[in-house]
Amino acid sequence: MIRITKIFTFETAHVLYNYDGKCKNMHGHSYKLFVTVKGTPINDLNHPKNGMVIDFGDIKKIVKEEITEIWDHAVLVHGGSPHIELGQDLEQKGHKVIYCDFQPTCENMLYAIASRIKSRLPDGISLAYLKLHETENSYGEWIAEEN
Repeated sequence: MIRITKIFTFETAHVLYNYDGKCKNMHGHSYKLFVTVKGTPINDLNHPKNGMVIDFGDIKKIVKEEITEIWDHAVLVHGGSPHIELGQDLEQKGHKVIYCDFQPTCENMLYAIASRIKSRLPDGISLAYLKLHETENSYGEWIAEEN
């Protein structure tokens, strides 16, 4: 079994409803996402992906379509909170708003990312690990064996 990792970056803002700290104000981050998948490398000289678990380009396509194209330069808002009004106001002013069914913390974003990526992986390939940096020094991890 081999694990391979691809790293992505995207810019996203979020607003945390009812949070009691400094980050209660809408703010953004330069997120850095590490996506690790695992599988057995293909062992077939006639296969164009011989020797690979999965092509890094295939991982890039999945993450781009499921996460970065959607969340990049958007504001994540909990759609079930009173902040929905803020989201609607931002949309009316031309901003990109994503309504989540969760509080858009780093932790909950990891659950959403895991779900979206797992649903797109080919047979024989599984999501092993995610790490999402909100800042250089602050990050969350999702580990398959613990979920």
